[in-house]
Amino acid sequence: MSLGLVIVGCGGHGREIAQLASAVNAAAGRPPWRLLGFVDDNPSEQNRKRVEAAGLAYLGPVSALADLPTQTHLVLGLGDPRVRRTVGQRLDPLGLPAASLVHPDATVGADLVAGEGLIVFAGARITTNVTAGRHLHVNQNATLAHDCVVGDFVSLHPLAAVSGDVELGPGALVGAGAVVLPGLRVGAGATVGAGACVVRDVPPDTVVKGVPAL
Repeated sequence: MSLGLVIVGCGGHGREIAQLASAVNAAAGRPPWRLLGFVDDNPSEQNRKRVEAAGLAYLGPVSALADLPTQTHLVLGLGDPRVRRTVGQRLDPLGLPAASLVHPDATVGADLVAGEGLIVFAGARITTNVTAGRHLHVNQNATLAHDCVVGDFVSLHPLAAVSGDVELGPGALVGAGAVVLPGLRVGAGATVGAGACVVRDVPPDTVVKGVPAL
């Protein structure tokens, strides 16, 4: 029996997750997910139209989740980890379980330990002995290498490459095409800019960019 699934946020990231859920269903043979639609407090008219053009439903503001059956699963379809954390903490009291979705064209080590809400897009690679918190999003063709420790609400953007023994603090973001060298720490809430190469620890709540990242 398929489980009901609602995506929080109908922007581009949320709609990509809808495609990811469809790919998971197609690969499963017996589809595990029944996509009920999207909730969003302030969707743009353009995003509403894009959702409708895909044959999907806009269910209303985020508060509409309170009226859904308790077995309904949700996905935080929000690309910014700060926004994802804020919304996730707001929704925690509802007690709705978070779905984890791994694209069939991604690879994930069998010994991965991850919290709920893991989202892994096509082409992503998570190797061995990785430990991650809740709502980790690993975007297209990003890599997360051996022995990494990853906090809640972390985002790896497309083509990000995180080397082995790296620690990513809660809410950290590694931008598209950025590289984090082995054994380093990216602090909580820090942002590594697109294309950057991190060669030293990044303090919490800072932004670094460039090669080397400063």
